[in-house]
Amino acid sequence: MRLATWNVNSIRSRVDRAVAFLDRHDIDVLALQETKCRDDQFPFEQFEAAGYEVAHVGLNQWNGVAIVSRVGLTEVELAFPDQPGFDKDAGDSLIESPVVEARAIGATCGGVRVWSLYVPNGRALADPHYTYKLNWLSTLRAQAAGWLTEDPDAKIALVGDWNIAPTDDDVWAPELFVGKTHTSAPEREAFQSMLDLGFRDVLRPFAPGPGVYTYWDYTQLRFPRKEGMRIDFILASPTLADQIKDASVDREERKGKGASDHAPVIAEF
Repeated sequence: MRLATWNVNSIRSRVDRAVAFLDRHDIDVLALQETKCRDDQFPFEQFEAAGYEVAHVGLNQWNGVAIVSRVGLTEVELAFPDQPGFDKDAGDSLIESPVVEARAIGATCGGVRVWSLYVPNGRALADPHYTYKLNWLSTLRAQAAGWLTEDPDAKIALVGDWNIAPTDDDVWAPELFVGKTHTSAPEREAFQSMLDLGFRDVLRPFAPGPGVYTYWDYTQLRFPRKEGMRIDFILASPTLADQIKDASVDREERKGKGASDHAPVIAEF
């Protein structure tokens, strides 16, 4: 199985690139984040014409996640159990009945339980969105722990835009992020807690050291200056990780007119 994840930053703007990417890399399953559209606006037809099934959840022009598969698409869940919510219209604060955003979708594809995840950004360390982010990650970890307890041999892939650079090697200038999100100790601890469960970052063995990035901001010529961050990951459960053959970042997909600010991460099992 060739599995990829990509924060596409608007699927309607980049559907042609996405379909071409599937063909170029012979991808079996593609997890998408930031589709930025409602379900009725998603370009299902283009993927179906290429031989893929699609599961998508999108509520408005923000967020949105999808799974595209040619090896089966069953047991679809539009959020993980107890997924925290947030109400952006309630003074940007957590409320008693928050809205569960379109940030997680799960499906079984070719015997692998795939979760496409768009972890909340956090915005700033003092922002309620940061608390929301940590709660979101904590709940995801609790659910993932339960899945592995129920079936230690389960093949699970937690993939997507995690909005965390887990080590200083994963950001071009760590000193610029002191006191900011993405590199704070609680965020890094939350990411490490997933690894402590037994999930593995399958890219790292094939792309060691600094300078391996998946995201470059559109501003200040970040991409040509190689000023990026590694915040997109494929985390595989122990049994699935044992079957990894290769992994890479398609940096070329960040180039050219109309590119997303993220590049896809690809893993072959």
